[in-house]
Amino acid sequence: MTFEQFAIEHGLLIDSLTQDRWMRVGTVDHPHKKNGAYIFDGRNGAIINFAVHDKHIPYVSREPYTPDPLAHIKRDKAERERKERQAKAKHKASTILHHANESTHPYLERKGLGECKGYVWNGLLILPMRIDGALVGCQMIAADGTKRFLTGQITKGATLKIDTKGRNIVCEGFVTGMSVRRAMRFLRERYTIHVCFSAGNMLEIGRQLENPIVIADNDPMGVGTAKKIASRYWLGEAGEDFNDTEQRIGTELAAESLRGFL
Repeated sequence: MTFEQFAIEHGLLIDSLTQDRWMRVGTVDHPHKKNGAYIFDGRNGAIINFAVHDKHIPYVSREPYTPDPLAHIKRDKAERERKERQAKAKHKASTILHHANESTHPYLERKGLGECKGYVWNGLLILPMRIDGALVGCQMIAADGTKRFLTGQITKGATLKIDTKGRNIVCEGFVTGMSVRRAMRFLRERYTIHVCFSAGNMLEIGRQLENPIVIADNDPMGVGTAKKIASRYWLGEAGEDFNDTEQRIGTELAAESLRGFL
């Protein structure tokens, strides 16, 4: 099986194969988003579909292989280019946040969070992403809910923290985090909410924390990730996240569903 066939079998759409550096591509389930990634050096490689996988899936060719004498030069070049892209993304995120205004946003209003304000730039809700307090990029959300990251930015290990005064809570999306905050305030409990932006990154962050409360999206990826972080985790109805549950049953009942985890 060729690497391209391997990638397609796992849902990645590769138009033109690029070697020796990570590449973001569309997937069968999200063809218009860069929801997949791959790396391939001519023999070995790995792929990931962020909507399905929580870790990279390795590939090893069975074809005869002749080592590339320039492989180390290519790897060094690829690493330099990766760091340059990360630096550009960091600078762009800083520039965007500098020009953003705090405002309500249609996406938040649609999610029952009309009173909440966030950074808004060019009609996009801007969510800063940090590692150890340092800005590395941002998630941008359009009014219709379309989400994307800056090209080249670091996403693994990056979070948005909502308050830092109590028990660690990990969740996937920003509106989930905001609904959890409202519920915790209703319960008059202290909290530190870690918005992780993807199920895979939720696993990365959750494993760094001691006994976090896990707020899972009730889909196969969300449940599978939650099980790997903790033996107990909050779960709503099928297909729901905490924000969906809060909108359906109200803040008081949603908050009460968290009480047992505190």
